[in-house]
Amino acid sequence: MTTSFALPHDLHGDGPHKVIAVHGWFADRSAYAPLAADLDRDAFQYAVVDLRGYGEARDAPGAFTTAEAAGDVVALADRLGWERFSLVGHSMGGAVAQRVLALAPHRLRRVVGVSPVPASGLPLPPGQAELFAGAAERPENRRAIIDVTTGGRRPAAWLDRMVARSLDRSDAKAFRAWLDSWAGEDFHTDVAGSDIPALAVVGALDPALSAEVMRATWMTWYPRGALVELPSAGHYAMDEAPLDLIRVVEDFLREDDADGPGTAVAATPGSAR
Repeated sequence: MTTSFALPHDLHGDGPHKVIAVHGWFADRSAYAPLAADLDRDAFQYAVVDLRGYGEARDAPGAFTTAEAAGDVVALADRLGWERFSLVGHSMGGAVAQRVLALAPHRLRRVVGVSPVPASGLPLPPGQAELFAGAAERPENRRAIIDVTTGGRRPAAWLDRMVARSLDRSDAKAFRAWLDSWAGEDFHTDVAGSDIPALAVVGALDPALSAEVMRATWMTWYPRGALVELPSAGHYAMDEAPLDLIRVVEDFLREDDADGPGTAVAATPGSAR
């Protein structure tokens, strides 16, 4: 087992509610850049991280697993002096957030998964498995995956930009290793029944990690779970519907200040509980 690693990160805001944001498979912490200008910096302080193999940690050694990343996230919270914090994780980062829930539930206030990979993993049929595995070396595979998971509705230039960023900000070997962890590992029994409030935000245009998938996984495991579907987004809500995403996520996080028995998100267009 590798030792904990000092995750590179940016801090946004200086509010009392501390939040660590974890990116997904295709990007480093720049995935959250479209949100930065409009976050509530008085209520929250966000630490937006690079996982091993990405961004400023592109050359960092590691096992490139969600379990390893969970240890890194907790270590970062320790370095920042954050005894308790909330987590936001996109896609693969949603699996990392749930690993933190398994590792250190007493440290968490709330968990948000944005199109989160379930804690049961995401088994891929043979054709898809080949497409995803080949994405480590083939830009056209990355482009096809992004296109499909955004409903085939996004401009070609945006798809090209997303692929270029992904290639530039990730290490190919780490990228391939991460796939085996987030897609293949099932740790849902370690988190099922947790009483931590947990929100899943999905995009209606994403066929892979849909509201239906969340109802069968996330909403089954978390008694204080909530589910919101964004009608105008696919898998990349940070790019596709940034203001909608901020509103849904921050409204949910704010509920912790008056935490009570009811934790459902306030009525929001596109809600899918």
